[in-house]
Amino acid sequence: MTEPRDESRLAALVAFALLSAPPPLLGQTSDWFGTWRLDLQKSVYIPGPAPYARATMKVEPLGAGRVRFSYDFVYPRGGVQHLEWDGRFDGRDYMVQGADEYVTYAYRQTGGRTYDIVAKLDPRETAVAKVTLAADSRTLTTITRSRNARGEEIANTTVYEKTD
Repeated sequence: MTEPRDESRLAALVAFALLSAPPPLLGQTSDWFGTWRLDLQKSVYIPGPAPYARATMKVEPLGAGRVRFSYDFVYPRGGVQHLEWDGRFDGRDYMVQGADEYVTYAYRQTGGRTYDIVAKLDPRETAVAKVTLAADSRTLTTITRSRNARGEEIANTTVYEKTD
């Protein structure tokens, strides 16, 4: 039997977790959903060059507050990669499918037109991104900050245009 003090501590912890976590897809509209194409002319890679020759992202609702992001990348020398992330906008780590390493993304909605992403390789945070949906709902801009193997800061701004 648990002591009353333990039960009240547990209740306080659960209440804190529920009140501090943003509701899944808070204010989410269908504007986020669809297929998005990377616009290399509007994107900025520091240091360059762009790691991709082409990229597309598809965002689709799965129901019950879940969403799927599918990414297709074509690299400058012709290699291709397909990644998928299924999860919620709750800030929790969800496994990325299609990567050779153990990679997770944690999406957290921060406003009706913004969300943050934390990427991790194993348990180590490797990148943080802020994604903004333009007022016309036709452009997504992502600002990503990370470090390369030499510890130098990488700052990329990618611009995706909606295709459907």
